[in-house]
Parts: sequence; C-alpha cells; structure tokens
Amino acid sequence: MDPIQMMKKMVDFNKMAFEKTFSVMTVMQDQTEKTFILWRDRNKLFPEQGKTAMSEWVKICKKNRDEFKAKIDEGYTNIEKYFAGFEK
Repeated sequence: MDPIQMMKKMVDFNKMAFEKTFSVMTVMQDQTEKTFILWRDRNKLFPEQGKTAMSEWVKICKKNRDEFKAKIDEGYTNIEKYFAGFEK
C-alpha cells in the first residue's frame, strides 16, 4: 500500500474515532447538566447565587467544548489539505 494512502486511512480512522468519542462526551455532559438542573431546581436550599454561578459555568463549559471541537476540526482539515497536495 502506498504510504500516503496508509497515512490518509490512519487520519480518517482517528478523525472518526474522535468524532464518535466527542459525540458520546457531549451527550454525557448534556445529560449531566439536565440531571443537575433538575436536582438544583427541586432543592429549596440551593441559593440563587449558586444557581446563577452554575448556569454561567455550564455556558463556559459549552463554549470551550465548541471551541475545542472547532480547533480539532481545523486540524483535520489542514492535514487533509496536506495529503491532497500529494495526489496532484
């Protein structure tokens, strides 16, 4: 097998593995958020300041998660462009 083709297959496999893992992680984080919100809203002793802080924390985590995903996608795009240069 051509070394370039082998590397492309390895990158494709890594990209697919990352996509699946990231998807599972996202589902787990979203489900944990829903569970926490349900608990928080039912807990009468949870202070309003704490609710606000936790809501901000969740927004920051989602923003950072999205930024991380965008950077990884950018890296895969760059490496795919790199390998496309060998096909010409």
